[in-house]
Amino acid sequence: MSVDMSRSPDSVNSSAAPKSYEQDAIYQGGRLVAKVLDARVDAEAREVHFGELYNSDELLLPDDCEFREYRILIQRMDFAAKEERGAAHKGRVLRGVTAEILGYREQ
Repeated sequence: MSVDMSRSPDSVNSSAAPKSYEQDAIYQGGRLVAKVLDARVDAEAREVHFGELYNSDELLLPDDCEFREYRILIQRMDFAAKEERGAAHKGRVLRGVTAEILGYREQ
């Protein structure tokens, strides 16, 4: 068995993770917990910037998450609301979100 030593030890993911991830979604514990609009990855700064997260009622902010191939931790946001009048998306909406890249999820 070969081991990929280029990844940090904290990048190991739980076996509960889904085999196929949506590219525009955030997962925790193998469950989809938020949908994403306007995501930008800044690998040099080890950050991901999201224009908006929606349907995020189940997202636990103090816990790490998975987005694409990354393990992330949300650090700050500009705006949060449960629902906006006339909004196209239901549930909690977070805007101007910045997350720290902790490592890589197990592929």
